[in-house]
Amino acid sequence: MAQIADILIKKADGTTDITYSAICPSSGDGVPAVWRSETVGSAMAHRPEIRLAAKDGQNGAKRVFRATYVYPQIATNTTTGVTSVVDRVMASFDLTFPKGMAQVDVNEAVTQFCNLVASGQIKNALKSGYSNT
Repeated sequence: MAQIADILIKKADGTTDITYSAICPSSGDGVPAVWRSETVGSAMAHRPEIRLAAKDGQNGAKRVFRATYVYPQIATNTTTGVTSVVDRVMASFDLTFPKGMAQVDVNEAVTQFCNLVASGQIKNALKSGYSNT
């Protein structure tokens, strides 16, 4: 079983690193592990966060994963000085893996899926708001 650890990624500029700190490991099936960027915002609600949960499917023949991501937009009221969340980017995905599938095939599926999501085509589509960029 994988152990929770910090996740280091590049920001949009392609140069600057940002760390999503390992906040809480999963305590069991269906309970998400939590990573959060602790370097953003002055309150927990202001910080980007990703959660990943895994559990057996209905008949136990598959493993089901669910990830959710939230990136808050914060603004400071110039009159009161109070900083608050004014909106959020939210993303999620679900993956289902047959337990009987060869590990080499699972590895290939996971690698291709992650590379597709990280590809320029998908990034550009999401940034522009249109799937046919």
